[in-house]
Amino acid sequence: MARVENIIEATARIEAALYSAGRPLRIEDIIRASGTESRTKTLDLLETIMKKTRTAFKALEIVILPDGTYVMQLKPEYSSTVKRYASKPVLPNATLKTLSYIAYMQPIASKQLVETRGSGVYAHLKELRQLDYITHQNVGRLKIYTTTEKFQKYFGIKGDVEDLKSRLFSKVRKTASKGQTNRSLQITAESK
Repeated sequence: MARVENIIEATARIEAALYSAGRPLRIEDIIRASGTESRTKTLDLLETIMKKTRTAFKALEIVILPDGTYVMQLKPEYSSTVKRYASKPVLPNATLKTLSYIAYMQPIASKQLVETRGSGVYAHLKELRQLDYITHQNVGRLKIYTTTEKFQKYFGIKGDVEDLKSRLFSKVRKTASKGQTNRSLQITAESK
């Protein structure tokens, strides 16, 4: 690829890469996308883009995740507003269920995950480790899984593990009560 000298073009390329990736990008990926071949110039452009994003957009942000990657994302407080418009989930439902189970039960052994979620959990764990949403420690022959700081930041979760668990439990309780209400409405409608 030819080296890009035009700052406006390099900026546009970085914006396009962040917008279209749909996932966090390493600085090396952003340098390649910018065409500048300069880490310093790319970091300067990124800082300028991040500042412009903070002032120009109310619901979008570009953040640096704990592993040093950059992501353009919807601010967490707007995710419920646009849920019905989203075309593709961040993770497949089964993998997301595994992640939420880990988040709620952490620290959790791989053996317990397999017993609860089935053997497909190994593929989920691989994907979640690649995304750096979970980490593990070896304890003897067992692997003990927990969520990472990147998981918390990406999903807009603040607080410690106990706070996370209580918020997840209250969401599950709300969802279950909505399901019960919907079921009651359905039964009432059917009996008429």
